[in-house]
Amino acid sequence: MPSVLLALGAERVDAELGGGLKGDGLHEFYAARGEDGISALGFALGVAARRQAQDGRPLLWLRLSKGPAARALPYGPGLAELGLSPRQLTLLLLPDGKALLRAGLDAVRSGAPGVVLLDMQGPCPLLDLTASRRLALAAEETGTMVLLARGGARPAPSAAHSRWEVAAAPSPAREGNMPDAPAFALTLLRHRGGRDGLACTLAWDRDGGLFCDAQGREDGQAPASRPFHPVAANDWREAG
Repeated sequence: MPSVLLALGAERVDAELGGGLKGDGLHEFYAARGEDGISALGFALGVAARRQAQDGRPLLWLRLSKGPAARALPYGPGLAELGLSPRQLTLLLLPDGKALLRAGLDAVRSGAPGVVLLDMQGPCPLLDLTASRRLALAAEETGTMVLLARGGARPAPSAAHSRWEVAAAPSPAREGNMPDAPAFALTLLRHRGGRDGLACTLAWDRDGGLFCDAQGREDGQAPASRPFHPVAANDWREAG
């Protein structure tokens, strides 16, 4: 049975991907620089929101309970911008990389979540080719999409179906002085069965619940980069 493809929403990019990302695949999002970790995570959450809308099953988000990232909890308004509700999201805090990978693999094998997001900051030697292959095989067996958001790490060989480099990008202009949409500069480093090397800038369209091609302002002035903030040093509150 052929895999379901997940269209990102931007026609040109989806065409380059042969229709979209593999819905039951493993996909990696690497921060281009240290400060782009939040953008890599934000883009992964946008992909998760797209998959959740398509699949209907909840999102499981795994991260470490120690380190700087542990102090930043999911931020309700940021999640709402992506169409994600805390009611459809479970956050697991794990003590170390071994526990995170084990819990992630068990979750994928269960088939309960539609998306399993592994939020990994810094190097993780345990995430080798064998570990990623286990995740990829389990994803195909249960129809679960597995997303790896990597900050402070360098791309390494893996069984990922796609691998991306993500950076914050200038936000496109919006009518009526509406707040700028978060934008992401993307480079496709690997696309199994397809072409890599794609470079594009996508912005999140909250109303449409999809990514669209980001365009510069009509006056020719480059807008400021706006990193997306799905997490904050705050309590977990659902946006109204």
